[in-house]
Amino acid sequence: MRAVRRPELGSLRRPGRARVAVWVLLAVLGFGITVSVRAHSGAAGLSNARPDDLVGILDDLDAKGRRLQSEADSLQETRDRLNGSDSGAEALAEARSRAEGLAILAGTVGAQGPGIEVTIDDSGGRVGADVLVDAIQELRDAGAEALQVGAVRVVASTAVVDPTGGGIAVDGHHLGPPYRILAIGDAHTLAQAMQIPGGVLDTVASRDGAVASVATPALVRITAVRP
Repeated sequence: MRAVRRPELGSLRRPGRARVAVWVLLAVLGFGITVSVRAHSGAAGLSNARPDDLVGILDDLDAKGRRLQSEADSLQETRDRLNGSDSGAEALAEARSRAEGLAILAGTVGAQGPGIEVTIDDSGGRVGADVLVDAIQELRDAGAEALQVGAVRVVASTAVVDPTGGGIAVDGHHLGPPYRILAIGDAHTLAQAMQIPGGVLDTVASRDGAVASVATPALVRITAVRP
């Protein structure tokens, strides 16, 4: 998620709009790095993985690294452009645009746009938190800009666990089947991420009494927000 040259603080009597925008951009980059971190199953899981699975994991990490580097390069270019600009209005507009994107990532505002709806029915009670975690991670990796599970907005710190008594708990909210996941982003890419061989749909299909489906509504609305 690069070294940044700081302005000479001694030459500033008060911060200008361009410099405020620069710090906003750096905050966005830091948050993006946090959101992009993916938890793996640990050394035990990797030691039992097949060679093909290990190659897939490495390819996935390489792809993430390229995406993060691209984002970092884009932010660096924007920072340099704003530092060399005399237009406070341009810097302010850029800062506002980045702040809006950060608010969506943080889940503090609603969002709408193209995307998909994933529904997981589990009449046999065989789907656990691990399946939802995999679905969330695959959607994030596929470029989902905003996610909602049931009535809960999913952010970087969201916890998905198996509570006592069945069902799944998302950030302390107990959910029961069918589980509904909303994701905003490129609908085709997100749908493909769910349908890859050995992916979420295949995993659900392997559980007795469970079935998953993917729909692509004309417009996906995410209304759940974080405090």
